Amino acid sequence: MSQAEPSTDATDEAALRQRTLLAILGTLGLTTYVYFPILSQMYYTWRTNPDYSHGLVVVPLALYFAYGKTPQLRRAKLEGSWWGVAVLAAGVGSVCIGELGGLLTALRSGYVLTLMGLVLLLAGQRVFKILLFPMMFLFLMVPLPQSLVNIIAFPLQLVAAGWAVGSLQSFGIPALLEGNIIHLAHTQLFVAEACSGLRSLMALLTLGVVLAQFFRAGRIVQQSILVASAIPIAIVVNAVRVSLTGVLTHNFGREAATGMIHEFQGMITFSMAFVLLLGEARLLNAGAKLIEHLRNPRKSEA
Repeated sequence: MSQAEPSTDATDEAALRQRTLLAILGTLGLTTYVYFPILSQMYYTWRTNPDYSHGLVVVPLALYFAYGKTPQLRRAKLEGSWWGVAVLAAGVGSVCIGELGGLLTALRSGYVLTLMGLVLLLAGQRVFKILLFPMMFLFLMVPLPQSLVNIIAFPLQLVAAGWAVGSLQSFGIPALLEGNIIHLAHTQLFVAEACSGLRSLMALLTLGVVLAQFFRAGRIVQQSILVASAIPIAIVVNAVRVSLTGVLTHNFGREAATGMIHEFQGMITFSMAFVLLLGEARLLNAGAKLIEHLRNPRKSEA
């Protein structure tokens, strides 16, 4: 009888862990159901606003990152932490502020904070630390407030227009800049908000975070460099796109810079940005290996 007791205890512990895990998942599912009206509106924004279409892949990627933590989660103990109450309160407070003030960003961010608070409260600090990155990654699906977009977009329009005019003039194409309007010999180009590069900036930031997680997991400094570099890369590539639009308009008329041709330009320039970001990731990886080799030559040879 005494030999069977350890096996029985282990079985009971496994059954208790399974019931606890199901309870946690059920609570998270119920929370998602409660937030469904907010989430459905955000999904509609992803579908209708090209600037935030990257949100459609954020949730699947977050689930993939969480799934990759499965071996660690299996070893982690499910010990709830009362610190989760503070995070949960922040999430509920964010929802209240968003509801009272009509702030969609606060409402949508409140869902992520609520999930984080529940995970910490019900599963504990160990599980919370393991799932911290997938949960933080969910914030990338939340569209920026329009007031912030208005602040960011117009300077980006001016930068893109200014660099485009400089490029056109270097190619011998007469161009004059007036605000965000580029005057050409026979027509003019209006660098609208859609041409500010905000769309590619948001998508490239998300891509930078994904690449940082895959290439340099655990290397905070190198990951930060990779993610931060997505901003200048997006700005430069967008300026190239506006310049290309100017060249096509000058040589073939406005029709050559609209419709499918314009969309194709966007695909080409974003692909260029992706290649640059991927090349930088590989350079950072090679540089880290070189530094490690110089510091520990014997270990590298072994």
